[in-house]
Amino acid sequence: MDEPKPKPGIRRGIYLLPNLFTTAALFAGFYAVLVAMQGRFEAAALAIFAGMVLDGLDGRVARLTNTQSDFGAEYDSLSDMVAFGVAPALVAYEWALSGLGKVGWLAAFIYTTAVALRLARFNTQIGVEDKRYFQGLPSPSGAAIIAAGVWIGADHGIDGSEVSWLVAFVTTLAGLLMVSNFRFHSFKELDLRGRVPFIFAVVVMLGYAVVLLHPPVVLFAGFVGYAVSGPVVTLVRRHRRKANRKRDSGAHQEPPQDEDDPTFGL
Repeated sequence: MDEPKPKPGIRRGIYLLPNLFTTAALFAGFYAVLVAMQGRFEAAALAIFAGMVLDGLDGRVARLTNTQSDFGAEYDSLSDMVAFGVAPALVAYEWALSGLGKVGWLAAFIYTTAVALRLARFNTQIGVEDKRYFQGLPSPSGAAIIAAGVWIGADHGIDGSEVSWLVAFVTTLAGLLMVSNFRFHSFKELDLRGRVPFIFAVVVMLGYAVVLLHPPVVLFAGFVGYAVSGPVVTLVRRHRRKANRKRDSGAHQEPPQDEDDPTFGL
């Protein structure tokens, strides 16, 4: 019996190079969960950050080698769900949240679900969203806040049970920011292949030096600052739009609903 012929337009093969990086990011998330179960929380945090680096490389490698594919995009989302959704939630739970009972696993579940919703919304907006901004906190940034917090605790010998309520608050807040309508800069407008002033190289060098002073604290502060920037930028933009509308239409006329209303929800 003859084998069925492949349908036109459907490619059976996949591109190897970018998917190697995606698989490595997936393994980093898996490894983070394994070592957290063994009580090695610093290694777990480092694994999550390694997953962030690998996740940033797979897309760039795909674009540079012209190997983008629908399979790669779907695989990348599944990898992100493990590396930046399940892994940070379980690491936080093992380190600090387990002692809170239902409150602890509920905080971890809210974060995990928020990552899934964030990724689903992002995938449905590809091609129509403003590339200068992300709608909602990106999942790698949310994972970085949790991982850096755990890293700080492990580095300073802090028992997770001592800060369990704080960790529950941060974990839940990170999840809510991911499904919010706050706008976060994507930095995609930066042209990394073009020429830049010499001072830019100096700034990059100083940035590396600052991070190396105390990596967990600097990374935590940096990602928390990025998380705060979303609400600030959105509220400032909203205020300016309302001020412009009042100026154009009159002070006594009610301005229409802003499309960037920074409320939580899809």
